[in-house]
Amino acid sequence: MADAWRPSRWRRGPAGGGRRLRTRWRGWSRRRRILALTALALAAVLVLPPAGIGVALRLEATGTPAASARTRGNDAAWLGHAWVDGRKGPADLAGLPQLLRGGMRDLFVHAGPLNDDGSLPADRYPQARALIEAVHRELPGVRVQAWLGDLVAPEEVGLHLDDPAVRQRITDSARQVLDAGFDGVHFDLEPVHSGDAGYLALLDQVHALTAARGVPLSVATPQIDPLPGLHAVAGTLTGHPKWWSQAYFGQVARRVDQVAVMSYDTGMPLPSLYTGYVAQQTALALEVTPASVDLLMGLPAYDADQVGHRGSAETVPAAVRGVRLALGRHAAGRQTFGVAVYADFTATAADWAAYRRDWCGID
Repeated sequence: MADAWRPSRWRRGPAGGGRRLRTRWRGWSRRRRILALTALALAAVLVLPPAGIGVALRLEATGTPAASARTRGNDAAWLGHAWVDGRKGPADLAGLPQLLRGGMRDLFVHAGPLNDDGSLPADRYPQARALIEAVHRELPGVRVQAWLGDLVAPEEVGLHLDDPAVRQRITDSARQVLDAGFDGVHFDLEPVHSGDAGYLALLDQVHALTAARGVPLSVATPQIDPLPGLHAVAGTLTGHPKWWSQAYFGQVARRVDQVAVMSYDTGMPLPSLYTGYVAQQTALALEVTPASVDLLMGLPAYDADQVGHRGSAETVPAAVRGVRLALGRHAAGRQTFGVAVYADFTATAADWAAYRRDWCGID
């Protein structure tokens, strides 16, 4: 099994749009599809408005972050499957406290993926209890949440969230990992389209379970429309909406205890534009996330150049700067806020150092 599950958003052709667009889209290669969506994103932030949102993003990136815009001790990190399948041993566990110095409160440890019917074989996380006990012993107060993911229909062959039986099996899987000792449930189900009612129903159902257990329900979310209605345009042209509307993001946030925005793979070509984009995303998310819900902004701790992600632009320092600028401007006193490092299996020593230095204010 791979270090961690990340869904291929492009395994199938599009589910939306007109017949002619669908036919053309299905004939394109995976690379060409991703390039088309990246071009759409760049057009949205650089070309479409007369004044140019590229200028606006550069302005978002200007200024000096407030000294108070630092960690609140609510940060998180995504950890790969190796931590629960036996590949990580005692020496790795002993190094966790040093690795995670700063403001960490939550570890999203990959325990899935879910089967397409929503079930979860128990043999996918045989060393989970040993990890949980070690974290509780060496890192008091840090929670180990089960990171559960799968692809979502109809865009992909995967979970049918409109099916009550599938939602029940996912709920049973959440109960299963809590019974195994995990301190919470973290969903990364992709791609959930903006407005998906089945996803909201699933969150209501699972949140009732986690609330009764006194543990958090956490979700990884797409980015918010940088322009109103952009997700609908992307859905029509490509079948993959990419963004959520701000209103739908708020609906999701009101049903959980923690939201982690996947604020990376943006297509931004320059660090300054990426900083401005993250500042914009942070502000949009702050506007609709209840004060009682932890809002986390994702930090891209991987530098590979690939379609939709330029490693030299999307960096931990650039993301942290955007987060700090927005937090200082819009919610300086908010305590239910943090960042989330993606991910331990790609992060370098420089990434961890940037997190501690730029966000936590420590060496």
